[in-house]
Amino acid sequence: MRKGVVTLKATDSAIDAAKIMKKHRIGSIVVTADQKAVGIVTETDLAYKVVAGGMNPEKTPLNKIMSSPLKTTKADAKIAEVASLMREHKVKRVPVVDSEQRLVGIISDDDLISVFPDLVEVLIEDYKMHEFGDEASFVGVCESCGSYSETLLKSRGKFVCDECREEDEV
Repeated sequence: MRKGVVTLKATDSAIDAAKIMKKHRIGSIVVTADQKAVGIVTETDLAYKVVAGGMNPEKTPLNKIMSSPLKTTKADAKIAEVASLMREHKVKRVPVVDSEQRLVGIISDDDLISVFPDLVEVLIEDYKMHEFGDEASFVGVCESCGSYSETLLKSRGKFVCDECREEDEV
């Protein structure tokens, strides 16, 4: 989750949003009213609704082009839940709100992609532990000391070398 989300009011103009997006090199602006997230305007909204729609960007308020109601999530949501929400609603960004609908951050599809390699690694390790059991030996890097080993065994939920496993047993 990224904190410090750039926001504008529903009465601000499309040109204001475009200038802020350019300045901050971002693809969306969360629209707020009474300190609550009420919508989102993306670069696609500006291109399709304003430019291609022939609207005047200086006179078009964000509440005329924003996506609303807003699809949001809570800070403690699981990655899979956020990914499912994005896929189900075909959105690339999901604002994160607190219990009173106040904006606390935003999660983008890029954020999910950045954690994907670590997630795959965790899934593979989980599979290995369940598929091969506690006594299976693996080749790789010890999760305790970082040394290469040809005889990694699971100890206390981690794959460790002989030396680290002996230290754990003491």
